[in-house]
Amino acid sequence: MERLSAFIVLLTILVFGVGALDFTIAGGQIFTPGFAVLDAPQPGTPLGGDTIEVALDVTANGKLQLPPYGDDSPSRINNITIFLYSYVTGRNFTITNGTASTNDVSLGDIMQSEPGSTVKHVKWNWPDCLIGDGKPESADSDRGAYNISIRQNFRLNGEDHYTIFDVPISVTNKIDFTGNNPPCDSVDNALLTPEEIDAESANRVGILFAPGDSTVVQASGSSSVGDGLGPSKPEANPGDGLGSEANVIQLAVAARLVSLLSIVYLFIS
Repeated sequence: MERLSAFIVLLTILVFGVGALDFTIAGGQIFTPGFAVLDAPQPGTPLGGDTIEVALDVTANGKLQLPPYGDDSPSRINNITIFLYSYVTGRNFTITNGTASTNDVSLGDIMQSEPGSTVKHVKWNWPDCLIGDGKPESADSDRGAYNISIRQNFRLNGEDHYTIFDVPISVTNKIDFTGNNPPCDSVDNALLTPEEIDAESANRVGILFAPGDSTVVQASGSSSVGDGLGPSKPEANPGDGLGSEANVIQLAVAARLVSLLSIVYLFIS
């Protein structure tokens, strides 16, 4: 009964809150309110396997240099934290909060991983309560609909920002016991309400660095704007080596429908 009530609440949110999910995708990349560009996973993807994997380009496709940054750098990423949460199950798992725990139960600073690589591949062992195969089979199952929440703490041209970007996925593919699965309670946190999180206010900076965006980045020690990697470049357009404008897709309604259909599947099929 509790799970049915949660479903009704989520159904209401999904149907009447279409504007809440608004993805800008170009060439398979998802642009965020920050420097990070999400390469994988795509919204609505059913996930499983030994680990959950999140691939992030942390340079906005070359517009920001990799760390270390100068102390006076007007543009930099301070940290990126990632969580996996669900209002259906009430779980809020820490994938990385910037500090590695014993046996990588939660991961360390992803900006320091894979030195020299502009794409950071976050691989985290599924917690033990998500082991299984298929959709949830009982009301107390922790499998089902989740959001990967990417939190960016960064400075852009001298202004500090903290943004929240959620990507819906479903934990419905097969997850086996590997011996490295952390206990769920060891990575679980109190789940805040949407009002407490207030992502709308946090994300007022808007989606950045998508094709056609004219935002430029001040380089460290420079008095002029640029991309952090050299002199300023002419404003880019969607067709400048990035494909046609048709490849830039606003997925507000589509993403909402994907989430809706996945949850309907989990509860009804």
